[in-house]
Amino acid sequence: MPSLKEVKSRIQSVTSTQQITKAMKMVAAAKLRRAQDNITQMRPYAGKLASLLQNLSSQSEGESAGYSEVRPVENVLIIAVTSDKGLCGAFNSNVFKQVNKHIQDNYQAQFDAGKVTILPIGKKALDYFTKRSYRLEGDFWNMFTPVSFERSLKASEFAMKGFLDGKYDHVDLIYNEFKNVATQIMRVEQFLPIAPPDEVTNGTFEVDYIFQPSKDEIVEELIPKSLKIQVYKAILDSNAAEHGARMTAMDQATENAGELLKELKLTYNRTRQAAITKEILEIVAGAEALG
Repeated sequence: MPSLKEVKSRIQSVTSTQQITKAMKMVAAAKLRRAQDNITQMRPYAGKLASLLQNLSSQSEGESAGYSEVRPVENVLIIAVTSDKGLCGAFNSNVFKQVNKHIQDNYQAQFDAGKVTILPIGKKALDYFTKRSYRLEGDFWNMFTPVSFERSLKASEFAMKGFLDGKYDHVDLIYNEFKNVATQIMRVEQFLPIAPPDEVTNGTFEVDYIFQPSKDEIVEELIPKSLKIQVYKAILDSNAAEHGARMTAMDQATENAGELLKELKLTYNRTRQAAITKEILEIVAGAEALG
């Protein structure tokens, strides 16, 4: 049985940890509210823009048509979005598992040939893929201090230029989508080439737009902007999902600490009672010996 001093020390340690997890939960809740507002406001705009992007890409010509060019997949870029910090449950490890599975299922031959490149967003992704000797483009990981459209532009423009220049034949985006505080949905999206809309693919429907001032001018402006918004939305989604995951993880950690404290206090009382009983027995035995 542990000594009273050892049990008391563990109780103090768990109590301190519980106070930290409570504080982290409160901080995550405050950040989550702002992040949730940002992604909730962005989704309708990004969704409509993505729909326009798919329809317009099939009608575009010139440089913007290059974003829709389908070619044999030899060089691949995967944009993996994680967080800068840990203590958020399986949030980051789910992204790592999905990236590895995605490569294994779709790009194993390219990976074996050294033609799969990871563009990590978030320090956790940078650390993970660096330690495992993946081929990296590691200049764009710092996106969350703070989250802004200007910061995300660097990553999206790099991927877009790489695709147009033929450096990459396929670009995918992997991130956690925010659903609610307790749920994050793993998303794997084709970023480039732009996928045609299902209606056009099935040959059943195509939107006929009226262009003003001119079709070429609008298409040249709208397609690159929509692609940049797609990356920014993924970062906003991941940011909100991270705070939700951390809030849930810290809440669970606080509850676990509470359960552990109950057990430790029970052990402390039993140990203390045993020590008192032992002392009483020693006193009685001493008194009998004197008598």
